[in-house]
Amino acid sequence: MPAVRYIVSDLEKAVTFYRDTLAFRVDMEVPQQFAALSRDGLTLYLNVPGQGSAGKAGGNPQPGGWNRFSLETSDLDGLIAGLEQKGASFRGDVAEGPGGRQILLQDPSGNVVELFERANG
Repeated sequence: MPAVRYIVSDLEKAVTFYRDTLAFRVDMEVPQQFAALSRDGLTLYLNVPGQGSAGKAGGNPQPGGWNRFSLETSDLDGLIAGLEQKGASFRGDVAEGPGGRQILLQDPSGNVVELFERANG
């Protein structure tokens, strides 16, 4: 199963964001340290810096950055509107190209999730 790991500054806020905003299921949680969530065959691991081996791997991992996973939608504008009503924040505006349209949604720690809508045709 594909998995992505994000380093987050506040585990409770991150779990709430992914569960309530993007409909992830919480599979496991070690308060203030680690959580495993899932959606559509993707596992998302969340770690607090300095907690567990993943929170220490590579030195001193910190939240944020440009790496991301992508969630596909057939109605990007509708999804954005619904997320804005929930107080979500975005990094930049919708970008368009020959393959489709996307925008980067930020979690509470500044990690990004690409929301993608394929081009018609």
